[in-house]
Amino acid sequence: METPFVYDKYITGKYFLGRKKECSVMANLLAAREHVSLYEPPKTGKMSLIRQTLINMRSNGVQFVAPFVDMLSVRTLSDFLLAFGTSVLKASASTPEEFSRIVKTHLADTHFVFDHMRYSMDEELVSLNWTPDLNDVEKMMRLPVEMAKEKKVPYIVILNEFHNILNAAEGEKVLKILEAQFALREEPYTATFVMSGGMVNAMKYIFEEKRFFYRQANHIALSKVDEREIVEHIVKGFLNMTGKSFDRNLATGACELFQSNLWYVNHLAAICDALSKGFVTEAMMTEALNSMISVHEPRFISIVNDLTDHQLSLLRAVLDGVVKFSASDVIEKYHLNSSANVRRVKDALKKKEVLTFNEKDEPVILDPLFEYWVSTFYFKIKR
Repeated sequence: METPFVYDKYITGKYFLGRKKECSVMANLLAAREHVSLYEPPKTGKMSLIRQTLINMRSNGVQFVAPFVDMLSVRTLSDFLLAFGTSVLKASASTPEEFSRIVKTHLADTHFVFDHMRYSMDEELVSLNWTPDLNDVEKMMRLPVEMAKEKKVPYIVILNEFHNILNAAEGEKVLKILEAQFALREEPYTATFVMSGGMVNAMKYIFEEKRFFYRQANHIALSKVDEREIVEHIVKGFLNMTGKSFDRNLATGACELFQSNLWYVNHLAAICDALSKGFVTEAMMTEALNSMISVHEPRFISIVNDLTDHQLSLLRAVLDGVVKFSASDVIEKYHLNSSANVRRVKDALKKKEVLTFNEKDEPVILDPLFEYWVSTFYFKIKR
């Protein structure tokens, strides 16, 4: 029987919980050819939301082509352009003859080629025969627009882990070229972009600090899935799947611990299911939590080992509930030296994606399990 506690793949369909408003807002924006930005921490449901939105749009009769560009391994401009081109070609055609025609037609006068030998050996759809220049970037960024016009159907291009464009030395030039393309507002057949990323502060740098795509991309913030809905999902999931019982108070405790992060909650529930025979006890849930921690602890240790003494001190202050770090008593208590040093430490923790700051400049630790681990096992704070 299919498990409702999915944590190892994107969630769509009957196990997609909450966020109906976000789905509706995104669908309306994309149908109106409006670009979207989405930045939340890893494992918070960004890609599930995007995929569920596209499913809903297709169910409502909206026609489009949706290339998914995975930018996870992008380190250079060439990496990005080849990943982008490959995704657009895959979404647009299915035979070597078609791939070759598209490259020759729409990427003429560039350094992009379709190499039949490389395709036959590695299924490589597009290659570079020289170091890419700005003309290559401009032509490649226009490829989904040209394909939309040719096929007479809109394109919705999903750029996943979009912040990795900053890894390329020419990354900000690419962003400016995309901005110029967005400004054209070509209708009716054009390309709309969804720019999604899990490195929250890097995405904020692009969209808020540097103000790229200002008034061009609409930011959708993800609300937490309602705790009551998650609790119902756990209790009914156990009962309907195996006839097992999961106490509502324990389910509520799991939601509070993981701050309604459905990925972590589902992971915990899946382990509890494997451990239990009929009734999930608090001891089983603790064992499941310890099992999760053993999986993630090497990553958490790596994070804290990368922090300086001052960065660890400020992190401890955050865990103690401090929100104003430049006060003289806070600086003295946590040995932060000076308000200038506090600013440097905050910036460093943001760059390392340990925490971010909300619109009130209040700190938010980005990973709820890391927050629990560093509080309980590293600093050994008694609650």
